[in-house]
Amino acid sequence: MAVFLTGNALNSAVEDLFENAEVGLILISPFIKLHERYTSVLKSKQNNPSLSIKVVFGKNEDNYEKSMQLQDLKFFMDFPNIEIRFEKRLHAKYYANESYSIITSMNLLSFSQNNNIEAGIMTKTRELGGLIGDSIDQQAYDYFDRVINQSDLLFKKVPKYEGGLLGIGQRYKESVVEVDITKAHFSKLGALPHSSAKPAYSTAKKPEGYCIRTRERIPLNIDRPLSDDAFRSWSAFKNRDYPEKYCHFSGEESHGETSFAKPILAKNWRKAQGK
Repeated sequence: MAVFLTGNALNSAVEDLFENAEVGLILISPFIKLHERYTSVLKSKQNNPSLSIKVVFGKNEDNYEKSMQLQDLKFFMDFPNIEIRFEKRLHAKYYANESYSIITSMNLLSFSQNNNIEAGIMTKTRELGGLIGDSIDQQAYDYFDRVINQSDLLFKKVPKYEGGLLGIGQRYKESVVEVDITKAHFSKLGALPHSSAKPAYSTAKKPEGYCIRTRERIPLNIDRPLSDDAFRSWSAFKNRDYPEKYCHFSGEESHGETSFAKPILAKNWRKAQGK
């Protein structure tokens, strides 16, 4: 059920959305100057490479620093798994994690949080084919996903892993900057510790598997055997033993014998390990 929020309830809901993000966090706001409460909550996520963060800001095409504070740009660039993007036409504000989202009038500005009359709608993700949750949540997610994909990528840092075969049991090693054109738009940025990192572009083909709920082709990784949309749906209840439809390794029908906890059919397990 959608919830209407204003004032302190809206501020708290946005803060809780940040705090409860475990896998995905989307921050879309034309103007960004983080309130210290938001900064404090987000800092707790800086050592979590599994959390994918996407930040989109906009307006002021002639001077990006009028739309995002330099200190906030540097703050976001320190996260291990993040994209920072720019969309000159942006006016909407949207904040989401894997479980719920907020469409609101409020920018990520401390002034807005402290002084403005703001309102927003919070919606839950859908589950069980749409029987639970809000259809508007999926519509909003699909729309803003297109906004993200059409925006200009300024910065991208991705985590790298080691150990484990075919993505099984991998360990986080480091994060690598793949894209960084921020200096072209933020004249006062200066040298940052990661700015000398060489861009890493891998041409090696990554092993592919199947989403155990939709059969969509995704990276083979037993720690994340669901597509992004399916994971959002699964996260509503997080039942690791809920019966799914397909084998993560082969894509064949599993007739309920696979789950988030056991995404690969027993007969395919040795093959998945390369044995």
